[in-house]
Amino acid sequence: MARALHDPVRGYYPRNIRNIGARGDFTTAPQLSEAPAKAIAAWVARALRETKTRHVIEIGPGLGTLTAQVIRNLPFATRFRTRFHLVESSLALAEHQKSLFGKKVAHHVSILDALQSCSGEAVIFSNELVDAFPARVFKKTRKVWRELALDSLMKEVLLPPAKLPPSSIFQIPFEENQTVEVHDAYRLWLESWLPQWTRGEMLTIDYGDIAERLYHRRPRGTLRAYRLHQCLHGAAVFENCGHQDITADVNFTDLADWSQPWLASSPSYTFADFIRSFAKSSDSHIIDAAAHFRVLIQKSGG
Repeated sequence: MARALHDPVRGYYPRNIRNIGARGDFTTAPQLSEAPAKAIAAWVARALRETKTRHVIEIGPGLGTLTAQVIRNLPFATRFRTRFHLVESSLALAEHQKSLFGKKVAHHVSILDALQSCSGEAVIFSNELVDAFPARVFKKTRKVWRELALDSLMKEVLLPPAKLPPSSIFQIPFEENQTVEVHDAYRLWLESWLPQWTRGEMLTIDYGDIAERLYHRRPRGTLRAYRLHQCLHGAAVFENCGHQDITADVNFTDLADWSQPWLASSPSYTFADFIRSFAKSSDSHIIDAAAHFRVLIQKSGG
């Protein structure tokens, strides 16, 4: 999954920056309405004021649509005194972002680089970032959980029993043959930089749910692919590597648990409620779409 999505030459994200929108493979909320950006901008303004920071970091800004909308919807005084940072690992996307914003924002290849330029103090947000990390897939057998892998013919095989990654999902009493996903790569990435973030707030937006509800009536898990706005399951997920998005729903219980040594987390809630709260929007179209997403707000330092 990591190679299919992120290989610098053949990966899905680096090779194609036009995969979002009506002519692409999928659509994100900023393509549908500016209400999400208005809500995020209101949250950013509040977080900057309350944490007394002057830097904003967006991780994984993609085509930069959300970035531009958020900046545009900030109060002028806040916009004037705030330094914006974009963290992008894809060279193609980074070049696209530089063509849009130039020196109006600072461009970084990693979150650690961005934090260093902010002296560790910043307000951070991301939209559909976690699901872009490779997930590990596990299946419950009669006695133990076993990890799923692919053989040389791209067929699913069960690996021998081994130590499980830390995840709340393994504490739930599922029936035999339940399949689940764990974004363990995201956990390791968090651990690599959270100790360097000393003050600020973070907003994480993605599709998913808390552990207890994530796999309700979903015995085959949530792993899927998107190509030309078609949702693909089963063996089709592993076809056309580098030409289609592969993703899985996010376990928000894990996100809070994994950050616990460094961050204070508020209970996650739906993105629809977040938009209603911060943007006062009554746009039923985007509210319905946002109901499938959740937000997690976390705070670092004092």
